Amino acid sequence: MFSLRRFCAVVVVGGLTAFGIGAAPAAARVNDHFQFHDTSSEIIEACGLTLRFDVDIRGMLLEQSRGRDGLVYFTETHHGTVSWTNVANGLTMTEVFNDVFKDLKVTDNGDGTLTLVQMRSGADYVKGPDGKIERMDPGTIRFDILLDNGGTPTDPSDDEVLDFRVIKQTGPNELVDFCADIHELIG
Repeated sequence: MFSLRRFCAVVVVGGLTAFGIGAAPAAARVNDHFQFHDTSSEIIEACGLTLRFDVDIRGMLLEQSRGRDGLVYFTETHHGTVSWTNVANGLTMTEVFNDVFKDLKVTDNGDGTLTLVQMRSGADYVKGPDGKIERMDPGTIRFDILLDNGGTPTDPSDDEVLDFRVIKQTGPNELVDFCADIHELIG
């Protein structure tokens, strides 16, 4: 069906774009996008205990170049479990997580550094040997990260973290002392 309103909008937007007024910014370019599934198991020494450390993580990584400067933005998801079993008594503590990490803003500071604002949103739960949830960390955290760009602001492969700070955090964040939790739950 013909719509006069849609026709007018197309003419106005088309005319403004032809004159460079209101033109859309350059679209993001996908550099890399893949899914992953990592599993591992190893015996480690931590917190004065011998532990079997088991990992089962699924996720996705998206790397995009954005804007006129082509700075790189990442989005990454993690879903899975990490568990620690006390080898001496067979008791297990398990962390279950479902998180999204997303770069919100990347700024080239012009001095060989980048400032990155990143958000982590999701939920982490620690279960004791009986399967009961003992600790929770649901919510959102925003980070401010200062990176040395290695002389290549559009290539993150040589970046190095210089400084890191939490800007804002929501949620109870009960996961604060790993060794204390290990000893209380499975020690």
